[in-house]
Amino acid sequence: MSDRIPTELPPSLASQLGGIVSDVQMLLRHEIALAKTEMLTECHKAKTAAGSMAVGAGTLALGGILLCVSVACVLHEVAGLPWWGSFLSVGGVLAVLGAVLFYTGCNRAAHLHVIPPQTAETMKENVQWLRNQT
Repeated sequence: MSDRIPTELPPSLASQLGGIVSDVQMLLRHEIALAKTEMLTECHKAKTAAGSMAVGAGTLALGGILLCVSVACVLHEVAGLPWWGSFLSVGGVLAVLGAVLFYTGCNRAAHLHVIPPQTAETMKENVQWLRNQT
């Protein structure tokens, strides 16, 4: 048998709480960094979607102005269509092209997340962990 008395004391409640607070602060800093990163990613997706939509709208407008008149004139001369039929044919083709480009941009915009999904998931896990600690 040993006559020695253990010199190590278990950590006090205050030091344990201080450790938990420190861990929570570090966890929150990491969560904020993750949220910033995800928000930058989502911002980049939004810029890409907006660019695609702008290009689609610009293409539709420019194509409508420049090609309608020239193609309608060609249709009138070559196919013998009346003027209204020539313009209707050209306008229909351009409307379909513009709709396809606009639809593509809307689909890209639909994949944007207002709340970053990975941050939301880890925050749920952190809340659950904190509940288990108390």
